[in-house]
Amino acid sequence: MRAVLTVLVTWFSLMGSGGTSWAAVRDVPAVRLGAAGAVAPGVTYREFSLQGGHGPVRGHLLTVDLRSRRVSVDLLYPGVVGARAKVSQLADRQRAVGGVNGDFFNISEEQHPGVAATGAPVGPAVASGRALKAAVPDGQRFGPAMPQGVTTEDVLAVGGNGAGRLDRLSLEGVVRTEEDDELPLAGFNQYALPVDGVGAYTPAWGGVSRLRATCGTDTDRAAPCSRDTVELTVRDGRVTSLHERPGAGPIPRGSVVLVGREQGARDLRRLAVGDAVRVEERLRSRHSGALRCALGGFPILRGGRALGGLDGTTAAVRTAAGLADGGRRLYLLALDGRAEYRAGLTLAELARTMRKIGAVDAFNLDGGGSSTLVTRSAHSAHATVRNHPSHGDERAVANGIGVFVRS
Repeated sequence: MRAVLTVLVTWFSLMGSGGTSWAAVRDVPAVRLGAAGAVAPGVTYREFSLQGGHGPVRGHLLTVDLRSRRVSVDLLYPGVVGARAKVSQLADRQRAVGGVNGDFFNISEEQHPGVAATGAPVGPAVASGRALKAAVPDGQRFGPAMPQGVTTEDVLAVGGNGAGRLDRLSLEGVVRTEEDDELPLAGFNQYALPVDGVGAYTPAWGGVSRLRATCGTDTDRAAPCSRDTVELTVRDGRVTSLHERPGAGPIPRGSVVLVGREQGARDLRRLAVGDAVRVEERLRSRHSGALRCALGGFPILRGGRALGGLDGTTAAVRTAAGLADGGRRLYLLALDGRAEYRAGLTLAELARTMRKIGAVDAFNLDGGGSSTLVTRSAHSAHATVRNHPSHGDERAVANGIGVFVRS
């Protein structure tokens, strides 16, 4: 019979790791952790169970020791922003020893007939130190309501020093013309642009249509698509084409596509084929130092305390990531989606569960049918899905968190 360990929350442990009061965690029963098994040096896997407010819950947990120089974390993604793949496929392709699904994403477009969903994630994304995209406006996001004070710019990040952290990445960019005019850049490889904005699309976007970027508003994802749009292609620093409607297809290396809506479209119409244009963009972190990777979602636990405004009513299958030991210990959690456990946890329960497991900071990721946790042994070519996805099979997702161990 599998050994089971009951996690006891003591006054000493609470005072020694974040100062969370007993009142903040008392309404979640003890988390029962199964015996840990080694996935790779510095990476362990175990199952756990608890009784949630809506029924029994079973989950799956990876614990990652980021103090080891052999262990690292990076973004799992399909190679371009506007694409999806299963977590197990991404882990196999990138040779990760473990991982979970990541950010919420543009999964459907029922409100906009004739407009295809892009599959692109909501928040910023950084992979192997390279910025891939910025965040869509808050009103254009998919997923549950965010807690107080949180925006789509919030990320779970890993710095160049290998330590994890909660961060916020904002876009800073400009389009410079040969007359030294400067147009502010409002989007970077995003499936939704702010009203009146100009967005830049690079080869990292992929080949999916850019039309979706001009649909909805900053506060209403379902609002009609704008009728005042322009798409302009810049290659090697010169405008090469201009069209009234955003297009599709891969963007060649050395090219940038600019999409404008409303005032942004009117600004771009002042340019002509042959004009010199320089596009500059970067993601600005709230912290100093380089970033290795980052992805969107939203924080639910900060400094050992649950964020205000977390939903305590709606329960679901969830995926989350947690940090402890100054960002040197990473927890990756996915709940099981089997019928007997599908009631899941509310966001408030998830925050308290992450705290009981040991996290000081925690970050909610996409859940429901997307929740997936995989592991792969060093001797196997294929990752194993450890949880049971709630729809019976893995869902293709926009990105994920991958764990890597050098041999």
